[in-house]
Amino acid sequence: MHAPDELSLFALRLEHIGAPYMITGATAAILYGQPRVTNDLDVVLALNESTLAALLLAFPETEYYVPPESVIRTEQARHQRGHFNLIHLESGYKADIYLAGADPLHAWALPLRRRIEWSHETLFSVAPPEYVVLRKLEFYREGGSTKHPLDIRAILESTGVDEAAMSPWLTRMNLHDLWQTIKTSG
Repeated sequence: MHAPDELSLFALRLEHIGAPYMITGATAAILYGQPRVTNDLDVVLALNESTLAALLLAFPETEYYVPPESVIRTEQARHQRGHFNLIHLESGYKADIYLAGADPLHAWALPLRRRIEWSHETLFSVAPPEYVVLRKLEFYREGGSTKHPLDIRAILESTGVDEAAMSPWLTRMNLHDLWQTIKTSG
């Protein structure tokens, strides 16, 4: 499985802060499906007071753009959709950090995240493929980007998904018809 080398710029440091996290988005689709180009790393992170301090230490401002602590705290206070960026200064590579908050889909997926070996026996946490597909369905419905159905089909062909586990979420998120359309087209 191949993903951008920049994965280790962020995920290795996230491994050490002690907060549950999972790589998602295009990088997860690459890991579960087929290679394609992406310019950032999407991460869902469950951040609390102690892990916030560890995060700030793990990403020193001499190497990374890190928003001010007050901005991160404001995003943490959001019930849902808390978000901030980390940017590696030398490469310009970016991690979009989506805070788990009270999002029920995050709460469902975080305990189901998979540990995937990267380089030198390093393990990273990756969102389950079902979560990746559900989010990609949601983003496709919202924005219409053709990359999402392509990623979904690649995940189905390469890794597969547990449709029974997805079923309640497809209903809850009103994605069942879109799922059927994408699953049967190709």
